[in-house]
Amino acid sequence: MAGNDLGSLLGGLLGGGGSGSGQSGSGGGGGGNVLGSLLGALLGGGGAGGARAAGGGGSNPLGGLLEMLTKSGLADQAKSWVGTGENQPVSGAQIADALPSDTLQKVADQAGVTPEKAADQIAQALPQAVDKLTPDGSMPSGSLEDIIKQQRL
Repeated sequence: MAGNDLGSLLGGLLGGGGSGSGQSGSGGGGGGNVLGSLLGALLGGGGAGGARAAGGGGSNPLGGLLEMLTKSGLADQAKSWVGTGENQPVSGAQIADALPSDTLQKVADQAGVTPEKAADQIAQALPQAVDKLTPDGSMPSGSLEDIIKQQRL
């Protein structure tokens, strides 16, 4: 349930407001739904322990996710998304290596895609989502849903 709500919010954040044609492509909304499932899983599902252990407990799993990616060798990419400069890309394979396999499988099942496709969608949507959720170049406080709602234009 939480993943679907987060997916709707992230889909709106990624697909709406930024560019007029963004909604017609499959990248914004689909990536938002997969990200929502991932963050929902990290918040209260199978991968929550890993996210909380990485410092992402509470109602905002984004910090834990970024910490998980940082510990998996993606520190430069994660910092670039939070910072105010250009976002560095990440591949689906890198995302798959960084996430617990049971969490990625759960997200893929919820999205109705393969784990590889889910990782690819996360890789496409995550840099933009983090960038939009951290407009001041730092991780905001509060629940993830509140942060998403505050950033919607």
